[in-house]
Amino acid sequence: MHPRTDHLIDLALEEDAGLGDLTSRSIFPRGHRSRAYMEAGEDLVLCGVDVAARVFSRVDPAARVRILAPDGSRVARRSKVLEVRGLTEPILTAERTALNFVQRLSGIATQARRYAARVEGTGVRVVDTRKTTPGFRALEKYAVRLGGCANHRSSLGEHVLIKDNHIAAAGSLGRAVARARAGAPHLCRIEVEAKTLAEVRSALRAGADVILLDNMNPLQVARAVALIAGGALVEVSGGVRFETLLDYALPGVDVISVGALTHSAPAADLSLTIAAAR
Repeated sequence: MHPRTDHLIDLALEEDAGLGDLTSRSIFPRGHRSRAYMEAGEDLVLCGVDVAARVFSRVDPAARVRILAPDGSRVARRSKVLEVRGLTEPILTAERTALNFVQRLSGIATQARRYAARVEGTGVRVVDTRKTTPGFRALEKYAVRLGGCANHRSSLGEHVLIKDNHIAAAGSLGRAVARARAGAPHLCRIEVEAKTLAEVRSALRAGADVILLDNMNPLQVARAVALIAGGALVEVSGGVRFETLLDYALPGVDVISVGALTHSAPAADLSLTIAAAR
């Protein structure tokens, strides 16, 4: 588990239960115990169940949490994925926070699985972007990997990606690439964003290792790939939807980056049910 996860859990619990759980505290006497289970309401790729388990343990270290399906499992509707036994009040206090984590991450993993399956056999990799929930990047990128897609850079410090604003501020694409080449570590690839075929030519002349074709249509991508002719790795980004994914998975394209893997993934349907009191 990522070292930041406990901090995220604590922030979420403080937000939701910083003043305690008035409803549960009012209803249940001290010592009241329950058994609850988390269940999938749809077919999904499970992700975040370890985080959910940690939430319950964070609220009540004495709670007995049993994971019934590991992260990465393809879970069928109505499958139980986690069981928790312990004091009723802390189980209910932790419920929403635990579900928020697992629903968000399972939604991303399930979405990533759809995209990965869509391009299977094409030789193209689908990767995520930095369009993630602030603070949740490590968890959301983990969910993308579990779903079968791959990660783009996780932070600005991982590799050079020269975009339009860098070019504008530097004065030219060639100048931006030359300065990046001189200033970055010698093992670092230089990637350049290109919106037009003219910019593709400039990126090639500047010696870019990777050329990102930004917001081009499939015909423009095909022309750019022919122009690049293996002289650089090719990434396609911008405006790619699930419905158009195969239109962009053309021979010569290496990577398609899709922000929707994280920023538009719907929450997966999971719920927590307490066994009825006898």
